[in-house]
Amino acid sequence: MPRKDVPGVGEYGGPAGGWGALQAVAKALRSEMSATRTPIMLQVNQPQGFDCPGCAWPDPREGSSFEFCENGAKAVAWEATSKRVTPDFFARHSVSELWQREDIFLEGEGRLTHPMLYDAATDRYVPIAWEDAFRRIGEELRKLPDPNMAEFYASGRASNEAAFLYQLFVREYGTNNFPDCSNMCHEATSVGLPQSIGVGKGTVTLEDFDHCDAIFSFGHNPGTNHPRMLSTLRAASLRKAPIVVFNPLKERSLERFKSPQHPAEMTFGKAVPIASHYYQVRIGGDAAVVKGMMKSLLALDARQLADGGDSVLDRDFIGEHTSGFEQLVADLHATSWDEIEQDAGLARADIEEAAAIYAKAERTIICYGMGITQHRHGTGNVQQLANLLLLRGNIGREGAGICPLRGHSNVQGDRTVGITEFPSQHLLDALEREFGIQAPRAHGHGAVQAIAAMRDGRARALVCLGGNLPMAMPDPQVCEEAMRKLDLSVHIATKLNRSHLMVGKHTFLLPCLGRTELDVQESGPQSVTVEDSMSMVHASRGSLPPASSLLKSEPAIVAGIARATLPHTKVDWEGLVADYDRIRDAIERVVPGFDDYNARVRVPRGFRLDSPAARRVWRTASGKANFIVVDGACQRPLANDALVLATVRSHDQYNTTIYGKNDRYRGITGRRDVIFVSPADLAARGLEHGDLVDIEALAQAGDGGGAAPRVIRNFVAVAFDIARGSVAAYYPEANGLIALANYDVRSGTPSYKSVPVVLRRAAAGGKAPDLDRLEAHA
Repeated sequence: MPRKDVPGVGEYGGPAGGWGALQAVAKALRSEMSATRTPIMLQVNQPQGFDCPGCAWPDPREGSSFEFCENGAKAVAWEATSKRVTPDFFARHSVSELWQREDIFLEGEGRLTHPMLYDAATDRYVPIAWEDAFRRIGEELRKLPDPNMAEFYASGRASNEAAFLYQLFVREYGTNNFPDCSNMCHEATSVGLPQSIGVGKGTVTLEDFDHCDAIFSFGHNPGTNHPRMLSTLRAASLRKAPIVVFNPLKERSLERFKSPQHPAEMTFGKAVPIASHYYQVRIGGDAAVVKGMMKSLLALDARQLADGGDSVLDRDFIGEHTSGFEQLVADLHATSWDEIEQDAGLARADIEEAAAIYAKAERTIICYGMGITQHRHGTGNVQQLANLLLLRGNIGREGAGICPLRGHSNVQGDRTVGITEFPSQHLLDALEREFGIQAPRAHGHGAVQAIAAMRDGRARALVCLGGNLPMAMPDPQVCEEAMRKLDLSVHIATKLNRSHLMVGKHTFLLPCLGRTELDVQESGPQSVTVEDSMSMVHASRGSLPPASSLLKSEPAIVAGIARATLPHTKVDWEGLVADYDRIRDAIERVVPGFDDYNARVRVPRGFRLDSPAARRVWRTASGKANFIVVDGACQRPLANDALVLATVRSHDQYNTTIYGKNDRYRGITGRRDVIFVSPADLAARGLEHGDLVDIEALAQAGDGGGAAPRVIRNFVAVAFDIARGSVAAYYPEANGLIALANYDVRSGTPSYKSVPVVLRRAAAGGKAPDLDRLEAHA
């Protein structure tokens, strides 16, 4: 039966990358930047240039002149735009009026140019001098009866230098309340991997991909979230290394890719296939898949030993380097194939086929994204992947290891230099020795706990070093109400976003320099540093003139707030900001691994922080790598008509920043009000492609079952190649389906990708509205 036409919904027949990517880059640059600014693209991810403000994929040692991808170009153009949001803009638009506009309009108006203060009498932001802003912010923070009544959010865009000063200020102030973007994405990695292998980061380098015999990919979409990874996967595919994908949706970038870096391929060649094997696991079924693979390995090992062959398992490694093997084996024997197949949504034969590929490969890398971490059992998912690698000794040798795919460009670096609600005793002791402060010892709030404290009135102030916190979190209505209760909210930002419109009693917008811009302090032009997903630390120096002469750098803004808040501070804030080398000298003395920081970061491409697990040194309580049992196969029973929803990004999106309403690789144009459903699941519910549906979240234990139903209405059902029982909708539009209390209890990561829902024909009925009607409504 032919698929009927739905406005803004089609099929994309091309590969990832290709001419579509080049056209998108040209459009982004043309719409945001003047011709005189476009040469800045030649400095992206270059040794003497600036780090892309997008994803955290590492730079190759031998890079090209064009070390950026389509989405990186969009991120740079968005920041380096020629558009400006001046005080005149705010004079023309009240906050109430701006609240009615779409998010794409707010950020699309351009760069903030002046420090601003919300004036409730006129419902407008008005200019304020920097020193007056600092003074008033300091006064409000000092008014709080307890420093723990303030929350200090950090975005992954902040540099190591800004993040280090930020955590130093906050700890001298007296709290460890550090909600940050890592809490919402890879906190399950930061919690789970230290228990398994002693370090909360990946163990591989980019060069390891040149030596691996197989790559296993779980729960990520590189074409949208980290496109430069596609060049690495392409190279592996061309040398015939198996790339085994487990993902609910068929994503074009995991199927085939045409590299814009290779003119012959673009002009004459065919796209390079990426996945050699593509298994559409049910949303939330990854732990079951991994258990099934490990169960298969045990059976294969037993058969080979019985036949006089070699062990499939690396028994020497297991004996010397691991603990908990017997308990893992017992759990695998106790887990039935019926349970595994049911939870995974895959046949036993498929799982055994994947296990056989893994067994044959001498050296394997496992990559994973938020399709693994953003679940109620996200920490357990991560530890299952570690278990699988440990069975064959695939950690701590060339061409093998675990590779969590971090999202924002310095989210890992911020954590390394101290942005954490659970600081180590070593960090706190070192801060006290270096600066003479008294660091608080009690654990602080992560993102979920921070919003809850604001909601309940236990927190009265919020300072945000970048980001769009309430829009990134679940329960948007709760987040909005919590923001409006605050006595103080401070936003350090490059652009206007919706969180800035959730005004409290005293709300400030403090405009900062971006990555692309020249940062000049007392000692001259400065560079900052960032850490990528593979623990490489390198310098970043912008060159564009600042968007406004009034902009300050993030370190300077943090120092200004610190001086105003702490009249008896023991820190020489002015001296640190005058020369960022001094900040790096302090980091070297406080944070392990940064020896000769200033010298090493001046080497092109920087240096790699030590990863003890990559050397088979296990900094765990047992002194060994630990096999950790996860009970059952992790899925929870659902009602008969229930589906499991995951929130996803579109291709025209980076985190909460919406560049446009297209999602090219999924065939969506000009709209975001869609839900992707398998044709079989639509038919089973009497629905068709293009029908309008209401999506209702089913109550889960602990998420406030007495509350009103969580429903988002009038979404267009799009028939898509997605696993049965699974559906997907865009973030943040679908965040309203997720309760604030619906998170992984071990890591605090919200369960954006395991939301049980039911679909019903929309109360209004009918089919998808056309795009003209959507635009008129907007």
